[in-house]
Amino acid sequence: MSEKIVLIDGHSILNRAFYGLPDLTNSEGLHTNAIYGFLTIMFKILEEEKPEYLTVAFDVHAPTFRHKMYDAYKGTRKPMAEELRQQVPVIKEVLKAMGVRIIEQPGLEADDLLGTLSRRAEEQGMEVSVISGDRDLLQLATEHVKIRIPKTKQGRTEVEDYYAADVKERYQVNPVEFIDLKALMGDTADNIPGVPSIGEKTATKIITEYHSIENAHEHVEELKPPRASKALNEHWDLAVLSKTLATIEVHADVEYDFEEAKLGNLYTEEAYAYFQRLQFKNLLSRFDVQPEAPSIEETFCAIKTKKEAETYLKKLEGEKVVGAAVYKDTENVLPLFAMQAALGGVAFCASQEKTALILTGGEISAEWLLEQVSQIQRKAGQFVVFDLKNVIAELPIENRANCFDATVAAYLLNPLKSDYMYEDVAREQLGLMIDEKADGRTKACYEAYTAFAAKEPLENRLKDTKSWELFENIEMPLVFTLYEMEQNGVKVEAEALKAYGDQLVGKITELEKDIYELAGEEFNINSPKQLGVILFEKMELPGGRKTKTGYSTAADVLDKLAPDYPVVSKVLEYRQLTKLKSTYADGLAGYIQEDGRIHGKFHQTVTATGRLSSAEPNLQNIPVRVELGRMIRKVFVPEEGYVFVDADYSQIELRVLAHCSQDEQLIQAYREEADIHRITASQVFHIPFDEVTPLQRRNAKAVNFGIVYGISSFGLSQDLSITRKEAAKYIEDYFRTYPGIKKFLDDTVAHAKENGYVVTLFGRRRPVPELSSSNFMQRSFGERVAMNAPIQGTAADIMKIAMIGVGRRLKEEHLKSRLVLQVHDELLIEAYEPEVEEVKKILEEEMEHAADLRVPLEIDMHTGTNWYEAK
Repeated sequence: MSEKIVLIDGHSILNRAFYGLPDLTNSEGLHTNAIYGFLTIMFKILEEEKPEYLTVAFDVHAPTFRHKMYDAYKGTRKPMAEELRQQVPVIKEVLKAMGVRIIEQPGLEADDLLGTLSRRAEEQGMEVSVISGDRDLLQLATEHVKIRIPKTKQGRTEVEDYYAADVKERYQVNPVEFIDLKALMGDTADNIPGVPSIGEKTATKIITEYHSIENAHEHVEELKPPRASKALNEHWDLAVLSKTLATIEVHADVEYDFEEAKLGNLYTEEAYAYFQRLQFKNLLSRFDVQPEAPSIEETFCAIKTKKEAETYLKKLEGEKVVGAAVYKDTENVLPLFAMQAALGGVAFCASQEKTALILTGGEISAEWLLEQVSQIQRKAGQFVVFDLKNVIAELPIENRANCFDATVAAYLLNPLKSDYMYEDVAREQLGLMIDEKADGRTKACYEAYTAFAAKEPLENRLKDTKSWELFENIEMPLVFTLYEMEQNGVKVEAEALKAYGDQLVGKITELEKDIYELAGEEFNINSPKQLGVILFEKMELPGGRKTKTGYSTAADVLDKLAPDYPVVSKVLEYRQLTKLKSTYADGLAGYIQEDGRIHGKFHQTVTATGRLSSAEPNLQNIPVRVELGRMIRKVFVPEEGYVFVDADYSQIELRVLAHCSQDEQLIQAYREEADIHRITASQVFHIPFDEVTPLQRRNAKAVNFGIVYGISSFGLSQDLSITRKEAAKYIEDYFRTYPGIKKFLDDTVAHAKENGYVVTLFGRRRPVPELSSSNFMQRSFGERVAMNAPIQGTAADIMKIAMIGVGRRLKEEHLKSRLVLQVHDELLIEAYEPEVEEVKKILEEEMEHAADLRVPLEIDMHTGTNWYEAK
C-alpha cells in the first residue's frame, strides 16, 4: 500500500477559519479564531487520511513574480486583516512545537510549493492530499493527487474532495483546462482579473470546445456569443495575464526532504503549553501530557479524623494568606439540586502546609468544622476564596476586612471575559491547567490551592493597573451588600401576579382578533415567516426585506411601518404583551419562595462597564415604556408594617459627563438647577428658553442622552425621524454649544487607541480591543464604547458606593429597614413605617454624597405601598 502525504495551504486555511468562526481572544488579548479553526481542520484531515507525512506551506511576505504582475495590472492588493495577521506567526510556532514540517520560500507562493511537492510526491509513488480553500489548486488534481477544500459553516467543517475525474464532472473541464477556465472567467478571491464580459457559463463553453485560451484566440471570430468573441479579442492581454496568474508552478527549485516531513507525535509537552496559553480547552483532551499542577499524592490530602483536622487547623491559625474552597457532597444528588447538597468538607491551602480537604462525616460534623472555619477566617491575614458571595452562604465569614475574592479580582483585570472560574485564574495567573476529569474532592483542593497561590499575582496586577483601591474600597464591600440584598429578597403578591397575567391574556386575545381582522385571515403571529408573507406579500406593505428564511420582521423593520399601518402597530403591541406574559406573569411565579419573596441574584462580574446585572429573575429588564409593563411593579409589595422608599438618581450619566468634560456651559446649567434639556434646546436651536416647544425639548433630550452613548448622525436620524443631514447638524450645533464635551470625547477615544482601554473616575478599566479591528463597523463600535464606558462605568461606581453606604448606615443605626433592589440608577428600600423619614435621610445623604463632582448629584425619591406607587 502506498504511503500518503498531506500538504496544507497554510494561509488559505487560516483565512477560511478566520472568516468562518466568530472572533476568539485569549486572556492576553490575542485573537485565536483562525488558529483554532486551522487546528480543528488539520486534526479532522489527519484522522481521515492517516498519512505518514505532513507539510504546511506558507506564503512569504516578499512579493512573488505573480504578485508583481498582478500589482502592475491593478495596484496594491487588499492587506490582510490585522486580527488575522497577528495569528500567522503564532500558528507557525504551534506547528513547530508539534513537530510539523513548515515550508516557505521567498519568491514562491504557497501554491507553487504545494504544486511542486505534490508532483514530487506523486512521482515517488505516494498518494497526495492537498488541503486548501483555493480552487486554483484543482489544476493539481490527478488520479493520485486529491484536492480537499474545507468549508467552515456555523462552526462545523465540511470538506469537498476532487480527483481529476471529480474536477471534470464538476466543471466539465480537466485539471489542466481548469487553468484556462479561470483565465477567462477570473476570480477576485485569487486576484485573477479574467476577461470582462465572460462569466463562468460562457468560459466553460469556450474551454470545453477549444481546450485552451490560445486555441480559442486562434478561432476568436467563431466564438459564441459575439460579445465573448469581441471581449477576448480586445482583452487578449488580460487573458494571458490571468492564465499566468492562475498557473501553479510544479517544478520550482525547492529544497525538501520527505524524511523531515515524517509524522511523529504531534501532542508534545511544548505544544501542550501553547494550547494552554491559547485556551483551547476542547483540544487539550488530545494530549497525554499531564498538567503541570500539584499532583494529588504530593501536595493534596484528605483529612477524615478530628485529631488530624485539629493538628492541621492549628498550623493555619494566624497565617498571612489562607486559600479556601467549599466541597459539596453531590454524589447522591441530581445535578439540578447540586447547590442544595450538604456540606461535604472545606479545603484549605497556606504557605507551609499541604493543601488539605477536611471531610465531614464520621468524627467530623459539619457544625464542628464550621466552628473551626470561623476561627481560621477571623484570624487569617487574608482569607482568599473564589465567588465570595456564594461562599458566605456556606461558611461563617465574621471578619469581612480580610476577605479577598479572587473572582472579583480577575474580573477587574479583564472585564470582557464571560467567566472567572478558578480554572481560568489557575491558567492565566499560575500557568496551570486543571484536570477537568478530576473528581469533586480533587477540584476543591485545586480551587483552594489556586486561591492561595494566585492571590499575590492578582494583587500585584491590580496595583500595577491602579485598580487596587477600586477592588478594596468598592468591589469587596459590595460583595457583602449584594449578599444581604439577596437574603432580604422582595415580597411578591402571588394572587396579584395571577390577576395581572389574566389581564394580559384578555388583552392579547383582543389583539389577536384585531390582527386577524386587519390581515383578512388567521395565521401564527409568532411565526416571522408567516407574518412576513402576510405583511409583505398579501398586504403588500412597503419595506419588505427578504432573507434566506423569509421576510425580516425584526423590530427595526416594523417600527418604521407602525405609525402608518395599524396592523403593524398591533403586532408590536402583541409581541410586547406576550413577552410580558411569558417572562413576568408566568416567569416570576416560579421564583416565589416559601417565604413569599423572590430572592434574585445580583452579579458584579458580568458587564464590561461595571454595571450590576440581575438574574433568577432579571428584574432590570422590566419594561417601563408601556403602561402594562410598568403595572408589573404593582405585584412587588413590602411586608405588613413597611412601605417602599424608592430613590432614583436624576440624570446621573449627564452629570458625570459634565464633570468629566469640564464643560462650563453644562456645569453652569446644572448648578442653576435648570431644565437641562430645555436649556440645550434653547442653545442648540438658538431660540429663547421660554419659547422652546415640547418637541424641541424632546429632540434636545435625545441628543443629550445620545451623545453619552456616542450616537451617530444615522442613529439620531432614526430616533428623531429626521434626515441624516439634519441629525448631523444637530450634533454639530450641540458640540459647538458644549465644546468641552467634544474635546473630552475626542481625547477619550485617542487615549483608548493609544493605550487599548478607557478608565472611570474610580480607576475601573474597560479594554476596547475593537479599536484595533480591521473592520470599519467594529472600529466604529469601539469608538462608541470608548466614549460611553467611562461615563456609564463612573455612574455604576457611584451607585455601588451609594449602595455600600446605604447598607452600612441601615446596619449601624440598627434599623429594621432593608435594601431589597437595585435597578440601574434606582434603589428600593423596604422601610419600617416608623423609620421612613430616617431612611429618606440616609438615602439622600449617601446617594447625593457618593462622589464629589463639579455638579451636584440629585435623586428623585418617592414612597408607596407597592413598587409602582413608589416609582
